[in-house]
Amino acid sequence: MISTIERAGRLLPWAARRKMKDFLESARRFLGKMLACVTQTQSGKPFMTRILTIEDDAVTAREIVAELSSHGLDVDWVDNGREGLVRAVSGDYDLITLDRMLPELDGLAIVTTLRTIGVSTPILMISALSDVDERVRGLRAGGDDYLTKPFASDEMAARVEVLLRRKSTVQEFETSLRVADLELNLISREATRADQLLSLLPTEYKLLEFLMRNTGQILSRMMIFEEVWGYHFDPGTNLIDVHIGRLRKKIDPPGMTPLIRTVRGSGYVIAEPL
Repeated sequence: MISTIERAGRLLPWAARRKMKDFLESARRFLGKMLACVTQTQSGKPFMTRILTIEDDAVTAREIVAELSSHGLDVDWVDNGREGLVRAVSGDYDLITLDRMLPELDGLAIVTTLRTIGVSTPILMISALSDVDERVRGLRAGGDDYLTKPFASDEMAARVEVLLRRKSTVQEFETSLRVADLELNLISREATRADQLLSLLPTEYKLLEFLMRNTGQILSRMMIFEEVWGYHFDPGTNLIDVHIGRLRKKIDPPGMTPLIRTVRGSGYVIAEPL
């Protein structure tokens, strides 16, 4: 793994490459410490979902750690990019929250390096860089989601939960999703309800997949917009309402028990009939 990082280091900016020697030394020391964790399964202690937070602002970091810890997650925090990359490569983390602007090594270089060397851990990028171009850069570099500062702690936690569920679904190699008599085939990309084939447009399919991957979870209009359309939410748009309306006509026609529900002031949810 160290040699792989050395090769990937050639992709980093010149200023970052100057620090690669120190970085690799830190990596070797940390890997040594990680060997002590190998016997954890023999201790009888249950594993917790582990989160790595890479954030140089102490106030923001404490907010993230406190919120995620309150949800039963085990959170480690590092305050610089170089150590963050070491931990991300060496530690067995389920998810990473990553600031864009960091000392020693910036977040964009970190996510690029991780994806280059094959680290697929979900990454939630959190940054004050809120321009559309910056968000697109972060996502195209390999980030799974992008949250701008300042942010609401509960929304941050919800995004983490969504990414963790998505990771779990991928690891289980699911080929279909089901809610009541509604089934979505992830291989053929076809939807059926009561064994009747539904004709979905590509955006409708993506919207339905996002809802069904988060069955029972209220998804805000912002979360839906950024997941399905891939860019920052515009509060003035009715795009989501229009597509939800069209999807409902196909999923919940007259005579069928409605599965898609509106939660006033919060968003939408798909769930088993009450």
